[in-house]
Amino acid sequence: MAYVRYSIENRIATLVIENPPVNALSREVMEELDKALDELKDNDEVKVIILAAAGQIAWIAGADINEIEKLNSKEEAYQVVKQAQSIANKLERLGKPSIAAIHSLCLGGGLELALACTFRIAGDRAKFGQPEINLGIIPGMGGTQRLTRLIGRANALRLILTGEQIPAQEAYRIGLVDAVVPGDRVIMVSKDFARRIAQKGLPSIRAALKAVYEGENMTLDEGLDLEAKLFAELCETEDKKEGIKAFKEKRRPVFKDR
Repeated sequence: MAYVRYSIENRIATLVIENPPVNALSREVMEELDKALDELKDNDEVKVIILAAAGQIAWIAGADINEIEKLNSKEEAYQVVKQAQSIANKLERLGKPSIAAIHSLCLGGGLELALACTFRIAGDRAKFGQPEINLGIIPGMGGTQRLTRLIGRANALRLILTGEQIPAQEAYRIGLVDAVVPGDRVIMVSKDFARRIAQKGLPSIRAALKAVYEGENMTLDEGLDLEAKLFAELCETEDKKEGIKAFKEKRRPVFKDR
């Protein structure tokens, strides 16, 4: 692929977007990202995904402005953003945790892609924003929805209606990112965090993600029932037996993902 590549090490896939100079999310980039996510979803050797980007100017500075300029038909624009939303949804619902390792500017579609990740780790010089309103439009890849759910209505509307950029420290304060680290340590810290998750069993990882994401759209009683069913299913796995045995033997469990 020309714009998206990934490598796998220690059950962790590092997926890198490279579309100089600012890693704009063109249609070609999104198509390759979609393909890469399909491959990683089906790869049982992968437990965690780190989403990174090449270059120093920006992590991902948004969609391709030239492509947006050509969207003058509401029917075509609707199809384009629905396709982009489906890719963000795929990332969010992959059944494997993802970490956005954000070293620089994270704007527009870049922020929307980061919001679809399970976690976000930011470099201390990173900046965040939804500047679409400056172009006479609004976020279209989930920004109005995921951003509001993550940081609350007032904070989300402040970013969406002003189009302003906020620094990493402010993003951390309002809960937009999970950690702020020195810029040259973003990938290292992300990999360390990913390793802690990758040591766990894949069935329990998937069950936890399913319980949280699907439970958010249920009543409390429905969510509790889902949790109980997933817990019960895990009690029949080899990983559960290994986890209990390792605990009693005072050692680290060696999960087989079964």
